[in-house]
Amino acid sequence: MVDQPAGGVYPEYWEADVVLRDGGTAHLRPIHAADADAVQAFHVGQSQKSIYMRFFAFKSRLSSKELKRFTEVDYRDRVALVITIGGEIMGIGRYDRLDDPAEAEVAFNIADAHQGRGIGSILLEHLAAAARENGIRRFSAEVLPENRKMLMVFSDAGYDVKRHFDDGVVSLEFNIDPTDKSRAVMESREHRAEARSIQELLAPSSVAVIGASRKWGAVGYQLLEHIVEGGFTGPVYAINPEALELAGMLSFARLSEVPGPVNLAIVAVPYDEVPKVVEECGAAGVKGIVVATAGFADDGERGLARQRELVRQARANGMRVIGPASLGIVNTNPAVSLNASMAPSLARRGGLGLFSQSAAIGVALYAASSRRRVGISTFLSAGNRADVSGNDMMQFWEDDADTTAVGLYLESIGNPRKFSRLARRLARIKPVIVAKSDAVGLDLPPGHAVRTTQAPSEAVDAMMRQAGVIRVETIEQLLDVAQIVASQPLPRGSGLAVFSNSRALGKVVADSAAVQGLGVERIVTDVDLDAGMSVALPALRQSLQETLMVQTVHAVVVALLPARGLTVEKIAGVLAECSVAAGKPVVAAFSGILDPSVYVEGMVGAGAGEPAGAGAGVSAGAGVPCYSNPGAAVAALGAVVRYAQWLDRDQGLFVEPDGCDPEGTRAELEELLRGVGGEQLRSLDQATTARLLGHYGIRVVPSEGFDTPEEAVAAADRLGWPVALKTTDPALRHRLDLGGVRLDIQDAASLRLNVQQMRRSLERYGSPSLEVQSMVPVGQACTFRAIEDPLLGPVVSFGLAGDAVNLLDDWAHRVPPLSGSDLHDFIRAPRASRKLFGYQGLPPVDVPALEELAARLTRLKDNHPEIALVEFNPVLAGPDGASILSADVRIANAAQRTDSARRAMRS
Repeated sequence: MVDQPAGGVYPEYWEADVVLRDGGTAHLRPIHAADADAVQAFHVGQSQKSIYMRFFAFKSRLSSKELKRFTEVDYRDRVALVITIGGEIMGIGRYDRLDDPAEAEVAFNIADAHQGRGIGSILLEHLAAAARENGIRRFSAEVLPENRKMLMVFSDAGYDVKRHFDDGVVSLEFNIDPTDKSRAVMESREHRAEARSIQELLAPSSVAVIGASRKWGAVGYQLLEHIVEGGFTGPVYAINPEALELAGMLSFARLSEVPGPVNLAIVAVPYDEVPKVVEECGAAGVKGIVVATAGFADDGERGLARQRELVRQARANGMRVIGPASLGIVNTNPAVSLNASMAPSLARRGGLGLFSQSAAIGVALYAASSRRRVGISTFLSAGNRADVSGNDMMQFWEDDADTTAVGLYLESIGNPRKFSRLARRLARIKPVIVAKSDAVGLDLPPGHAVRTTQAPSEAVDAMMRQAGVIRVETIEQLLDVAQIVASQPLPRGSGLAVFSNSRALGKVVADSAAVQGLGVERIVTDVDLDAGMSVALPALRQSLQETLMVQTVHAVVVALLPARGLTVEKIAGVLAECSVAAGKPVVAAFSGILDPSVYVEGMVGAGAGEPAGAGAGVSAGAGVPCYSNPGAAVAALGAVVRYAQWLDRDQGLFVEPDGCDPEGTRAELEELLRGVGGEQLRSLDQATTARLLGHYGIRVVPSEGFDTPEEAVAAADRLGWPVALKTTDPALRHRLDLGGVRLDIQDAASLRLNVQQMRRSLERYGSPSLEVQSMVPVGQACTFRAIEDPLLGPVVSFGLAGDAVNLLDDWAHRVPPLSGSDLHDFIRAPRASRKLFGYQGLPPVDVPALEELAARLTRLKDNHPEIALVEFNPVLAGPDGASILSADVRIANAAQRTDSARRAMRS
């Protein structure tokens, strides 16, 4: 915390840890008056050329007046941000509002030694976010023509930059509202930086084990032994102040005594010593640390505070942190050969990347992959996941040539919006399998500090389906699927053939396949395995080859009972041969054998093959996925087929509907939110609601309240006859059966009579007030709801109004942004959606109108987190359109949404 400055309240939430272009980390924060000496030191350390580029003249020192102006800002009209590493300023970016309150002049100064690390681009992103928050929409800058690096910062940012040359200076001007191009640029830079930072951890040039021990069974002993015996290709250093020799090598008392640079530090010291070790690592220039030490989660608030301080200290010194309580990391690439984990031996090499959170789950996941003979490329156990997360690993795996499929076991998702974005991109090229605990931000293991969610649990599952993630429940199911995607080509359709040497077993498998949505094209149950190896295997080969040649057969499940004289290896060899020749997946279930992979060396995952997501084939040595029961085989294959179908679909475009005015909406929200503070919600009246929604082309059928029957008639004259008469009670306004609505009132006399009758019938409910509304064509009543969730950000829900949502909870949920395909699926997702397409003789409704309304609502909610709640209930969908009869909108000061338009590491 810093003292509150005279110029304004210090915006602490602008602070962020960031990943630089080369994978290093730094801390970004607003400047404050106490930085004067540091700014002077930064200036004095610059070259004459850099000073000239910034000030258009050389000045050896800044004057007291200049230092005061540069460091004392109001965080509204004048803002400055600094990037520090180890507490030392490495870059400064600032803006000053001009006479036009919507425009500000921006300038940057980057330390000579740190130019080329992307500091200018990061400062620009964060300055733009701060400026938009303060009502600024345009940046301008003046740059000398020879300052090519700074000109590139602006031109490469993705904004539409206008430039002109005047009096020896290049003048730039651009709108700073995020665009599709600027977001794409930001995401691309973020991807490269985060992938590079993980690369530095998983492929270090040297490793030091701090806390290495000669005591057999100690964590430090095992980690050092496993790194050495795993054949790590770089230097390994043992750090222990009480030992001269460890694992046959010279031991060092402290990290500073190591003769060469240390890229990665494995920390296995007692809990109380970890902060001091992290400090020593920062001083020694270590790039990353794996903290195997536990205890943080068991030490309550004190432990959580220590964990946060550990991460803050590491990031401020340019380091990433894995852990605490990490099981370790593994990289099977022969050029690295790193087993910095508690696993006794280096894993079998293959194409599966694995990530887990807690060490216990990591042990189970690693053991299951070893038992199944599924080869892995990299493995990372995040422990308490204080810094490095599954999102970071997905950034790395996207570019990793050794990884063809990925599996993550998640107990929580710290940034679901970013997870959705990264998973969708990764799943387009590599299968993403996720086993997730049902708790997302709730009932989490100690030490996993993430925000809680208010959204339904189904929203997270929907988000994963949107992103193409293969969602499973358990570790065993994760490996079931991984066996297929790591070794087999993806099926080109859902047609299935079943082979078995038992008619009853074949029928059971076919029934299971139908439940999974697979079309059983052929059942072959005349497989005779008792005829002897010389006869049975050729017959099996011929029958399987003929079946795989059928165009409507896209995959085969072979379910066999044990046969005398035939080994699993021999049968699997035939299956693998036929699968590779046909380019179609074949999976096997050997019922009666507890774990067939124990008996078949190299059955799955023996070769890395090609990326399954790319639809390529696999090497002949890839083997056949084998299971101990056919149900698991069919379920896994069904999941892979659904992924392949998602991959083949046209995902549609993320297009903003015509007639949307985000700028007008933003300006109106700023005015409406004046005086609304904290977690206070403001409900908008009918006129304001209609005006706000109108910016996105959303129209609500108008209605008017009244006190007397004559006022009701006057309102009906203004709205147009016929009209509907409704109570304003939220529980009754849609209930025709309870007397809360009267429809199709044609004239003044009927309206007066209905007003009197309704008031008498509603006396038992407290005589709520009434309103009249223009009649619209009859149709199916639907409801839309959109909220701003603390964890997920915007969540949009759709269902058919009435008992479907009120009693059966039949909602569809989606997390924006939504593509055209997402919108198509969204409206069709509720079970009751059959009523939209013609039901019991009723005509089908205008589904495209519902999709367009969903698109507009989704864009509104995604663009404006200040809108805390939107509810349309009911929406009458008829054959020729959809009409919103009632809208409830509530606004609030938005919390800082995750995955916003600025790069920042999870805090």
